[in-house]
Amino acid sequence: MQALLNAIAQMALPLDAQRIFHGRGGLHPGCEHWALDAFPPVWLLTSFLPSTDDELASVHAALSERLHQLAPEQPLNWVYQCRHKGQPETRLMAGAVPSPHTVTEDGARYLVHLLKGQNHGFFPDMAQGRRWVREHVAQRPGIKVLNLFAYTCAFSVVALQAGAKQVVNVDMSHGAMALGQQNHQLNGLLTGASFWAHDIFSTWGKITRGGPYDLIIVDPPSFQKGSFVATKDYARVLRRLPELWAPGGHVVLCLNAPELDSAFLQTLMAELAPEFTFVQRVDNPAVFADASPERALKVLVYQAPASYAAAAAQAG
Repeated sequence: MQALLNAIAQMALPLDAQRIFHGRGGLHPGCEHWALDAFPPVWLLTSFLPSTDDELASVHAALSERLHQLAPEQPLNWVYQCRHKGQPETRLMAGAVPSPHTVTEDGARYLVHLLKGQNHGFFPDMAQGRRWVREHVAQRPGIKVLNLFAYTCAFSVVALQAGAKQVVNVDMSHGAMALGQQNHQLNGLLTGASFWAHDIFSTWGKITRGGPYDLIIVDPPSFQKGSFVATKDYARVLRRLPELWAPGGHVVLCLNAPELDSAFLQTLMAELAPEFTFVQRVDNPAVFADASPERALKVLVYQAPASYAAAAAQAG
């Protein structure tokens, strides 16, 4: 685990939520099961294999020494989570976790919950995706955004901060939608967002009537039993795109499934929404570098035709 300990010894004092060490990228042999995130003022160590007491003691010592160097007046707060199927656990290792616990990214504030469940309310790997949305909307103030599989609505927060007129957030989780509303309130965003706690696949009529949309964000779970399986359900979403877009609008497609590459999305788009033009793949944060980039998070941007007539001509 020396690469993890080295990353701790070299890290700066994090102010925003961010990943510190990404063993899952396969660039640090022997450390593939480790990830370390900063959710200031708390560090979260995640392991996908059981950890020994000696390993955890080494991490504790490294965090203690580095924090003493960077901010000796600050107490050490850190949480360990094991995601191994046979021994899942979440344990407070030192200090305390604020309640409520608010973190920041690029000036926006978000609620997180590190001691409950495996999804903490905020995903650091999507930082560049959120920045792309912020920059895109800032150049097109007043646009209307559809945020599908919105989770806790971080995309909505940055879109409204950047000048979107309206964001429609859709997610079947009532709890996630409630956190999303709180995230908007934290940022003083009291108007402009809708929160629909609905199953997307049974709400297409309402979603379509709310359009057309200048920016459509699709960020589903790669696999969620009973609600979404990427290999069969992503196509069900993309078939609806021709009913939702505004001329010249954009679509952001996200996929965090190591077993599926970007060609999976590109093939579906060519088949189901051929009128859309591929624009770019958004880079992931540098700390998430992967020995096999196609196993990492995929964020693809497409653009709709400039007019419905152009789309009709292309289809014809």
